[in-house]
Amino acid sequence: MKKITLLSFFFSLVFGNMLAQQEKGIIGYNNWLNPWTEFKPNKVEYGKPTQILSGNIKKDTKLYKRDVYLLLGDVFVTDSATLTIEPGTVIIGDFKTKGSLTISNGSKIIADGSHTDPIIFTSSRSVKKPGDWGGLFILGNAPTNKFGNESSLNYGLRPSDSKSISYGGDDPNSYSGILRYVRIEYAGKRTKDYGYFNALTLGAIGQHTIIENIMVSYCEGNSFNVLGGDLTLDKLVSYKSSGNDYEFNYGAQCWIINSLAVRSPYISGADVSRCMSVIAHDLKDEADFTKKQTLVEAENLTLINISNDLNNDIKVGLVNEAIFIGEDASFAIDKSVISGFNPAVVFENKIKVNSESLEKIRFTRTYFNNCKGNIFVEDFPNNEDLENWYGNRAFNNVYSKGPDSETFIDAKNSKRPDFRLRINRIIAANDAIDDDD
Repeated sequence: MKKITLLSFFFSLVFGNMLAQQEKGIIGYNNWLNPWTEFKPNKVEYGKPTQILSGNIKKDTKLYKRDVYLLLGDVFVTDSATLTIEPGTVIIGDFKTKGSLTISNGSKIIADGSHTDPIIFTSSRSVKKPGDWGGLFILGNAPTNKFGNESSLNYGLRPSDSKSISYGGDDPNSYSGILRYVRIEYAGKRTKDYGYFNALTLGAIGQHTIIENIMVSYCEGNSFNVLGGDLTLDKLVSYKSSGNDYEFNYGAQCWIINSLAVRSPYISGADVSRCMSVIAHDLKDEADFTKKQTLVEAENLTLINISNDLNNDIKVGLVNEAIFIGEDASFAIDKSVISGFNPAVVFENKIKVNSESLEKIRFTRTYFNNCKGNIFVEDFPNNEDLENWYGNRAFNNVYSKGPDSETFIDAKNSKRPDFRLRINRIIAANDAIDDDD
C-alpha cells in the first residue's frame, strides 16, 4: 500500500510539473514580469536630476544609482568609449530639448540592471505623456541589406561627426554591450521632418550583444525598431505604445522569444500601427538583393489587444491587424498567442499566395483568439486559400474565442498583470468573431 501511494505521488508530481505552464504564448513557471516592470509609470516619483549628460561622451564613463541623470539634447557615446550604468540608476530625458542617447558604432553600453533594481529611462515632466523625450539608439557593425556597408540614422540628430550616427558593417557577431532589466518610458518625440523617434532603435546590432528583459511603455513612436543586424531578443515588453510594438527592416536577422506586446484600441497614432511589422525595405530599389533580406523567427510571443468592447471597437475602426508582413521578408512564428485583432495577420498585397511565398511565412502551433478573421492579403477580402493552408492540421494552429478573463491568468490586473495563458483553456472554435455581429 505504501509503495502504491508513493508511486501515485511520484506520477502526480511529474504530471503536475508537465502542466505547470502553458506551452503557447509567454512562458515561465513564475510570472517573469515581476517585480522589474511598471504598468503605472505615471504614479512613480523618480526624483530630481542631480547630474547632466550632454554632448559627446568620449571616454569610459559610469553612471551611479545614487544620482539622477538628465539627458540634455542629443547625447552621443563616441570614440569607442563604454558607458556603464549601475543597476537602479534613473536617466531622465529632457522635455524641452527632447533628450536622446546614442551609442555610436564601435562604442558600447553596459546597462545591466536586475529584476529587483532595473535601470530606468523616463520623462522629465511631472505629468508624463508619450513623446516627452527622444529615445535610445544603439548602433553596431553587423550587416544590413542596404547598398554599401554603412547607413545613417535619419531622425534629425545633431552629432559633431556624421560617424556618430552611422551603422552597419560586415560582422554579424559584433558586440555593442548589454541592455538587461531596463525600462524605457514616455519616449518617441515627434520631429517636424523625420516623424517619431522610437523608444529603442537597434541599428545593425550583432549577435554577441545582449538584449533581454526590456520594457517599453507609452511610446509615441515604435517601441522597438530593428534596422538590420543579427540578434536575439528575449523577454521584451511593449505596453500601450502608439506606434508599432516591434518593427523589423533592412535585412534584420532576428530571433525573438518569450516576449509580449499589449495594445490598446484607445491609444494609437495617425498611421496604422501593429504589434509586429516585418518588412525588408522601405523602397525596393534601396535593397541589395545579393544580401540577406529580413528574417524574423518568433517563439512564445503573446500579442494581445485589450478592449472594453472588442466588437464595437472593431466596427468603429479602432483595431488593426496584429502582424504585417511585407514583400521579400521571411517570418516564422511558433507556440504563440494572437488575441483580439482585426484580423490577426495581413500580408502586403505584393506577396503572391503560392508555395514559394508560403514557405517563407510560417505559422505553427499558434493560438488565434478573438480575432476578426485570421490571415489575409492586404486589400483582398477572400482569404479562403490562406485559411485552408494554415488551417491544415500539420501546422497545429488553434482558432478560438474567449474573454481575456478566461484566456489569460490575470490580464486586467492594473498593477501586476499576468499575461500567461490559463492552463488547459485552449478550446477550438470555427471563428473568433461572427462576421454578422
